[in-house]
Amino acid sequence: MKKIFIVILMCLPMIVMAQNSWEKPVEKSNTDSKYLVGAVPVVDGKVVFEINISAPGKKAGEIYQTMLRELEAMTKEEGQFEQSRIISANPEKNEICAGYQEWLVFKSTALALDRTRLFYNLVVTCEDGKANVKMTRIHYLYEEERNPQTFKAEEWITDEYGLKKSKEKLSRVTGKFRRKTIDRKDYLFDKFTNLLK
Repeated sequence: MKKIFIVILMCLPMIVMAQNSWEKPVEKSNTDSKYLVGAVPVVDGKVVFEINISAPGKKAGEIYQTMLRELEAMTKEEGQFEQSRIISANPEKNEICAGYQEWLVFKSTALALDRTRLFYNLVVTCEDGKANVKMTRIHYLYEEERNPQTFKAEEWITDEYGLKKSKEKLSRVTGKFRRKTIDRKDYLFDKFTNLLK
């Protein structure tokens, strides 16, 4: 019994490690400032994260092929569900839409696992020298193994729901969804920006 207890204690330092392969370990000095007011944009009543990426010297078709390969590769990454796929790809208009289902892990220890299934679409429009990427149709399936609950981003992570009344801190429950969704968006947008350099 003592040996088991010692092994558990030895594993505790691993708790501070990243939850997903795309995440960085959280540092205690990290503030919530980047997650506060305005961090989750709402367009026509829908949560839409958007970035315009500059790709100097590249033609629309070349950007389209690069992004299509990357979006296809993402469907096979660790943590993706088999439902992740390219929904439509139009080489004539240089447009791609891909849908993803993946785990968003809030906490993973030897004794507890807190995660949600994250659903979202990536819509890419390519032109000469640039690409527009939108992350849309975001929703969550939480505690699907015990007590399944579905939440739309518009009713869960916006400034109204994801922040405390003072707007100076994340809400206790919905705040973790807001933080992890923004982190995932930042990771993807950074990756696409570097890909098109």
